[in-house]
Amino acid sequence: MAHAHTVKRYSGLMDWLTTVDHKKIGILYMIAGGFFFLVGGLEALLIRIQLWKPLNDFVSADTFNELLTMHGTTMIFLAAMPLIFALMNAVVPLQIGARDVAFPFVNSLGFWTFLFGGVLLNISWFAGGAPDAGWTAYAPLAGKTYSADHGIDYYVLGLQIAGIGTLIGGINFLVTIINMRAPGMTFMRMPMFTWTAFITSALILFAFPALAVGLAALMFDRLFDANFFDPSGGGNAVLWEHIFWIFGHPEVYILILPAFGVISEVISTFSRKRLFGYSSMVFATILIGFLGFMVWAHHMFTVGLGPVANALFSIATMLIAVPTGIKIFNWLFTLWGGSITFTSANLFAVGFVPTFVMGGVTGVMLAAAPADFQYHDSYFVVAHFHYVIVGGLILGIFSGLHYWWPKMFGRVLNETLGKLTFWTFFIGFHLTFFIQHFLGLLGMPRRIWTYLDGLGFNEMNLISTVGAILMAFGTIFFLLNIVVTSFKPKNAPADPWEDGRTLEWTIPSPPPEYNFAQTPLVRGYDAYWKEKMDGHSGMTPAEPIGPIHMPSPSILPFFMGVGLFIAGLGFMYAPDWGNLIGWFKTGYAVGIIGLLILFGCMFLRSVIDDHGFHIEEDEILRDLGGKA
Repeated sequence: MAHAHTVKRYSGLMDWLTTVDHKKIGILYMIAGGFFFLVGGLEALLIRIQLWKPLNDFVSADTFNELLTMHGTTMIFLAAMPLIFALMNAVVPLQIGARDVAFPFVNSLGFWTFLFGGVLLNISWFAGGAPDAGWTAYAPLAGKTYSADHGIDYYVLGLQIAGIGTLIGGINFLVTIINMRAPGMTFMRMPMFTWTAFITSALILFAFPALAVGLAALMFDRLFDANFFDPSGGGNAVLWEHIFWIFGHPEVYILILPAFGVISEVISTFSRKRLFGYSSMVFATILIGFLGFMVWAHHMFTVGLGPVANALFSIATMLIAVPTGIKIFNWLFTLWGGSITFTSANLFAVGFVPTFVMGGVTGVMLAAAPADFQYHDSYFVVAHFHYVIVGGLILGIFSGLHYWWPKMFGRVLNETLGKLTFWTFFIGFHLTFFIQHFLGLLGMPRRIWTYLDGLGFNEMNLISTVGAILMAFGTIFFLLNIVVTSFKPKNAPADPWEDGRTLEWTIPSPPPEYNFAQTPLVRGYDAYWKEKMDGHSGMTPAEPIGPIHMPSPSILPFFMGVGLFIAGLGFMYAPDWGNLIGWFKTGYAVGIIGLLILFGCMFLRSVIDDHGFHIEEDEILRDLGGKA
């Protein structure tokens, strides 16, 4: 469509740098998250190659610590989070019948700040040393005494900048879901994926400020010699653990809840049945979000908080298994008696269920404080959280990508390659991590770069490394699928699975810029399915066709990300770089230039109104005619 008469349009690279369209921002999140997933996966492979035999010297002890820290940090913050945001951006506005998110400009800003924060963190590899204090960056290990180089500074500033993007993204989705649902879409008619995105966004709103506070305090300790976490100066190292895990445990549910939503959508679609116990699923999701804030100290059972605190957090942790168990049974009952089709998307969804149950069962084992004294800091814990995060989240993301790929790109992924991806990744995953439970029970500690011969670890570590290589092959098959599919024509129908139940399957694949030519009227849960059951071919519109107002593209979010990136680098190196004029260090000058770019863009945004543009009625009718 040409809109040159209404607003300046861009094409090519400039279109992607300036876009505020939620669908394109979803694709940007997917590309960036996919890239960081490959980086984190490469780091994991190097870790496994180092551990495949005793007394190996493939990498040095220092490099191993850096790999371990960057693998965890990259996978959690720079791969999992953006891939979740990719699916939320691509799907949520379509599922609620909205034309975009509530704040398209802020949505774009969220992506660019995340990206530049992630880039800042990863250039530490090329700037004299990556962070090496573990992905949790425990004090005092992350203080200047034990981490004197700039590795942890990159961690602190990179995560602060990336965290801004996540926080404003979460706020944006909260406002979008509360305010922009189509007429008739009450909260109890929302699709399950939208519900999980909603609860996830609420968790982000409350959890990420805790991380921001902790990182700010650690930054003050490192850059300005404060004493928040330094016991010799009156600080408290355990305070960091509390702050980190008050964020860190809700973060686990921020990651896994959207995967729950994906599984609910996929299992329902490919069983040709409505989701069993929808309302109980909704309340279980809310309860998981609520209880997620009450369990953080189960990461700290060995710190010495005392029997009362340990008992309370132990009980709270076991309680969270109840709403999770409700979800598991609801998925099984949805499958029960259904007309099941094992597409690639459904294979990942069905594979998710037993895998996540195993992760949950070991979670209940770890919730028992006396037992945790034995499991703590062993490979049993590594196996547990990878079963939850990889076996849960990553299988969920793979399922969602195969399911919504036609809606995002207009092309259906190759089913043969999809099934190859599933089986290699799934078998590789269980080979890698199932055996690690027994390594932990035998006493192999976490975070060691090598081990002696004759301890009984050799064969298990070799099997684990073979599994990791198999997972890498699964990822390669998925990338190959993307390449092969990209050469196919964009001819996916609006409802390629023929059993679409929600509003995204009522519009063309890929959707037009404005999503819905006419806002749909929702008459029940599974809105599209209900219309089909009533003999209608599509949704009843809630408005006549008319001009649609859309927001203008903007380059400002990109430059605001650049400004934060420059500011972070400048302030980090301020103590190192020479004087410019007297006391005024070069680094401070660079940092201030970065902040001036940021505040300059904010000022421009506040004084230059975005009037947006209209997509005229005749263009919409032409689009509808072209799709008919």
